[in-house]
Amino acid sequence: MLLAVDTSTAQVGLALYDGIQVLGEMTWSTRQHHTTELAPALSGLLNRSAVSMDMVTALAVAIGPGSFTSLRVGLSLVKGIALARHLPIVGIPTLDVIAAAQPVSKHPLVALLQAGRTRIAFSVYKSEKKMWQAEGGVRSGTVDELLNEIESPTMVAGELSAEDRKKFSKKKNILLASPVNCLRRPSVLAELAWARWQNGEADDAAALAPIYLHVAGTPIA
Repeated sequence: MLLAVDTSTAQVGLALYDGIQVLGEMTWSTRQHHTTELAPALSGLLNRSAVSMDMVTALAVAIGPGSFTSLRVGLSLVKGIALARHLPIVGIPTLDVIAAAQPVSKHPLVALLQAGRTRIAFSVYKSEKKMWQAEGGVRSGTVDELLNEIESPTMVAGELSAEDRKKFSKKKNILLASPVNCLRRPSVLAELAWARWQNGEADDAAALAPIYLHVAGTPIA
């Protein structure tokens, strides 16, 4: 049984996954109450799914980019469980979770999330072997700056405000994902981590750190 935790932004998610099915999943939006809401939410999910922590054999956590404080809450919880129970832990980049939920296309994909102060964090993905692969590192900018870079048909998915969606929908080259596909699903995080864990790619719990933003990156085609 794998427990997945995502506290990258105000959108929080938990999932229980055993490689065959999702036993429980929940997502909610919080107003900087990650610390007080996370543990009770986890306890509730375990109870409703008839799962105990003794049944959990691996852990997954979204490692950003995202809010420093938000990421710290999730990482602290998962690291604490991993070290106390001697469980393997797998860190997955948050934008990979968004990308993995999108249908593979010949067009590039931009996965994004809110980075605060009207800025977004985003990565560009290209399809390779029927999977999305990140091209370059995580970048930071404004929605307008990103729109100015996109010149050819490009898929866009992730955290978008109503105003942001209007801006993207007005540009002909943008293939904008539906709000449903823009939701970060913790079950997707769990599935990505499960595959890595099965391949023996667990991380060092003590050394696992969040991803920080970089301004430079690969331009969008």
